[in-house]
Amino acid sequence: MRVICLAICLITYATVQAQRISAPALIPAPVEMQVQAGVFQLQPQTVIVAPDELRTVATLLNEYIGFELPIQQTSGAKGIYLHIDANAVKEAEGYRLSISQNEIRITGHDEAGILHAIQTLRQLNNNGSIQSCTIKDYPRFAYRGMHLDVSRHFFPVSFVKHFIDILAQYKYNNFHWHLTDDQGWRIEIKKYPGLQSVAAWRDETLIGHKKELPHRFDGIRYGGYYTQEEVKDVIAYATARRINVIPEIEMPGHALAALAAYPSLGCTGGPYKTATFWGIFDDVFCAGKDSTFNFLEDVLDEVIALFPSPYIHIGGDECPKTRWNACPLCQLRMQQEKLPDADALQSYFIKRINKYVRSKGRKIIGWDEILEGGLAEDATVMSWRGTESGAAKQVIMTPEDELYFDHYQSLYTEEPLAAGGYTPLQEVYAYEPLKDVKGIQGQLWSEYLPTAAQAEYMLLPRAIALAEVAWSPQHVKDYFGFVRRLKKQSIQFNEDISYKEKVVYKEKLLITLQGRAAIYYTTDGSVPDAKSKKYSGPIAITRSCVLKAKNEDRIFTQAFNIHKAVGATVTLAQPPNTRYTGNSNILVNGIFGSNRYNDQQWLGFSGRDLDAVIDLGAIRTIQQVGANILNYHWQRMWEPVSLKFYTSEDGMNYKLVAEENSFPMNGINNIRLKVGAVKARYLKVTGTNKGTIPTGEYGAGGNGLLMIDEIIVE
Repeated sequence: MRVICLAICLITYATVQAQRISAPALIPAPVEMQVQAGVFQLQPQTVIVAPDELRTVATLLNEYIGFELPIQQTSGAKGIYLHIDANAVKEAEGYRLSISQNEIRITGHDEAGILHAIQTLRQLNNNGSIQSCTIKDYPRFAYRGMHLDVSRHFFPVSFVKHFIDILAQYKYNNFHWHLTDDQGWRIEIKKYPGLQSVAAWRDETLIGHKKELPHRFDGIRYGGYYTQEEVKDVIAYATARRINVIPEIEMPGHALAALAAYPSLGCTGGPYKTATFWGIFDDVFCAGKDSTFNFLEDVLDEVIALFPSPYIHIGGDECPKTRWNACPLCQLRMQQEKLPDADALQSYFIKRINKYVRSKGRKIIGWDEILEGGLAEDATVMSWRGTESGAAKQVIMTPEDELYFDHYQSLYTEEPLAAGGYTPLQEVYAYEPLKDVKGIQGQLWSEYLPTAAQAEYMLLPRAIALAEVAWSPQHVKDYFGFVRRLKKQSIQFNEDISYKEKVVYKEKLLITLQGRAAIYYTTDGSVPDAKSKKYSGPIAITRSCVLKAKNEDRIFTQAFNIHKAVGATVTLAQPPNTRYTGNSNILVNGIFGSNRYNDQQWLGFSGRDLDAVIDLGAIRTIQQVGANILNYHWQRMWEPVSLKFYTSEDGMNYKLVAEENSFPMNGINNIRLKVGAVKARYLKVTGTNKGTIPTGEYGAGGNGLLMIDEIIVE
């Protein structure tokens, strides 16, 4: 497991008369900081002065600084003073920190403020020397959270505590513990032992990505759960660090593991099995049976007794209505409650659970699907699919594109398998939530995180970037300054070589590289070294080649495919309408998208057809046309019904010259069609969308995605 190095690199300090003093490398950046000359030196005679109510906090301070300092209530000659004064520090969780050569004074609005100041002090501590400074600090958002999915892969208590330590270090205040899902139930419920003996285990686990067909499995029984004593231990550990632990018990969907143990709670009565692969499943808790609600209320009783959190997360996401629409009991419930459709039945389900949770003095949180059919009273929404739910009263922004840390964090081909998508460090740091929201949260889903080491690799440093977004005022944010502070704190992360392509003229690209240290490169596919060309400016690409570049870290590889349409003008009748969107010119930039579809080279069309016109700028002789089509049914990516190519000399009169109706490959279908020797300036490409995903397929009833990359003219 990668270890966070907490010591700050030695800072060269100026003397009283001398030049400028370097600012300490604090993350998150404080609201205000003034640095003075001199240091406070921790010594054996240093004492911690704290009232009795802060003794636990003072003990934690000793643990963090690595010195066993005496804790007392009266002043000492040289001391660290802890004090709560809500009048002096008016902002909740805020603090004032004053460090001179003789003393350190911490004043907090509340105990959380004291603890945040201690975390700052922890970062300032350099082997017992602490830079003199004064800091005024408080959070930008009241809710600052990180999520951990332990259902898909189970992590031991030791890692959960380590995860909490990371959150505390960077001033998070909420830990969202995703405890149940289709692939495993991870919390002991004493009234229902089947949740431990059956629901906590699956027969085997998917190998590789779920998009790959056929699905392969390891044949090894997998599982585990936290006992209630272990849960209490984790909660106590987090509470001591002023982190609230929010349990998530998924309902009404993502319930397959629970149904495997108690099949009578489903619409069909089973049999069911704990899921062995990732995705969304039709079998959910039956909304027509009172026994379902009795079960969930019993579970919530035990959960609420364990967790002091004011919030209980009830999921509410990705609940297919297939079983409900065919279930006589669910249909009867809809008639009795005068519910117009299954969305309203989901709202009924959530509102009924909400009423029960409120009767216990708690409030619910759910993913943004709980808005469907009407929002329950006082419910908080976690908005993961976009910004539409940002208008609700209580919203926590959890957007998938920017804050899902199971996405790839670089475009290097050596990156370990991830869910998909591309969320680099800079994108996380640049995220700017809507105003007037409760807060923000990062998500660490664990389908492709089989080990604690891999979970931490995906978490850091993106969670640190989000911590600064959540805590620091917008005006102090500075990405390059943030990266410098990361380096000073010795946080390990990969600074990738990045590139930008620019069309100089038709069939020629200029490639700009950026990265740390000197970059050496080749364009013949060979591995670069110090004897290769040293990058000094844009690289001209006029023929197809493989560019490889290397700095002191990893090797960057990118193939460029030069053809007659590279740099041409592209006009789309309808723009892409999915997360796979961008400038239409990526269809003719000479860069082919990968089968990881995380490289921002694919355009995705949902519920609409592809209709693109390529203007080559002059009449050319065309001998072959083509396109790359991505076909992953397990990602809802479906081939078009047909792909047609038309040519025209004048842009008005088009002739069909090629057509493809077969896309057999699971993955990238490289369509290349001979057309003879056709003279044309314009090429029209149309792709008829598959439309609704057929019954029996993953995501049935939803829209298939037509995914296209490069349009090729040769």
